Amino acid sequence: MDFGDFLWSLLIFYFIFFYFMILFRVIGDLFSNKEASGLNKTLWLLFLLFLPFLALFIYLITNGQGMTERAMARAAEQNAAQQDYIRQVAGAGDDPATKIAKAHDLLAAGAISQAEFDALKAKALA
Repeated sequence: MDFGDFLWSLLIFYFIFFYFMILFRVIGDLFSNKEASGLNKTLWLLFLLFLPFLALFIYLITNGQGMTERAMARAAEQNAAQQDYIRQVAGAGDDPATKIAKAHDLLAAGAISQAEFDALKAKALA
């Protein structure tokens, strides 16, 4: 095997790798597209199975903009869910007035004593 054969093999491997990356991205987008019907998805999969390169190019041309919009919408939803979870766990969303109100509710319910309420109030105001 000479250097030219090695470079040719490397180029083929490169194209195979990117072909599968695009194929999986298209299939993932196809299944996550809520606007497409089941028949439409089945036809695209059959098209991808029997004429893979042509089907990939046609799908990217016809649905490329929609793929980007759906991916960005999913990323925004995931980011919002993550931020909500972080605020919930860290308690960063609770301002001092809310914390004092919760402590007052616990005091009124008899779950905590006046001393514990005062300690929670001082902690919230600190």
